[in-house]
Amino acid sequence: MVQPAFPAASETLLLDGPAGALEVAVDLPEPADARALVAVVCHPLPTEGGTMHNKVVTMVARALRELGATTVRFNFRGTGQSAGAFDHGAGEREDLRAVVDWVRAGRPGDALWLAGFSFGAYVSLSASAELQPDALVSIAPPVSGRGWDFAGIEIPEVPWLVVQGDADEIVDAQAVYDWVDALPRRPQLVRMVDTSHFFHRKLIDLRGAIQHEVKAWLPTA
Repeated sequence: MVQPAFPAASETLLLDGPAGALEVAVDLPEPADARALVAVVCHPLPTEGGTMHNKVVTMVARALRELGATTVRFNFRGTGQSAGAFDHGAGEREDLRAVVDWVRAGRPGDALWLAGFSFGAYVSLSASAELQPDALVSIAPPVSGRGWDFAGIEIPEVPWLVVQGDADEIVDAQAVYDWVDALPRRPQLVRMVDTSHFFHRKLIDLRGAIQHEVKAWLPTA
């Protein structure tokens, strides 16, 4: 299968991924806002219903697109129209690598950011040393209780934002704060009060927090 060209307009398409087809949604910013930046956003755990249409994922993408980024969401293997089966993070990193390779081939002059929510934060962070993005955005990274090993993750020295809800019922918020405190190079951390894992009634606040924190990282328009 020949990879499709990077689209010039918002489009959902299929890439040739390591386990078969990968369903990808590309959304372009308003032309007047557009910057030389593509942000790839990874979704939460597929076995718990996570897809690229998750409301947190789409809000993260919206927040970045309003700042001028082209955003790329995609379904991990076995989700939506993506072929294959869930692979506990290893295969999902391969999926992300395939998407990033396609983005860089189609938009070689652009900065590339990686963002992820929950399981998607784990995948994007665990692949970051290899993929060397220009910035990272991690929403509710599941550092405890899910079996994802954050201890061995090597994170490149790039701008990095972590957003965590204090009332997260799935990810232990204190474990996230302790993990951040123990890192040799700490990210920017936003703690959102009275906020659950899926940011119920807090999605607009999430958008504002992301935009406020990452604005200084943007490439020139």
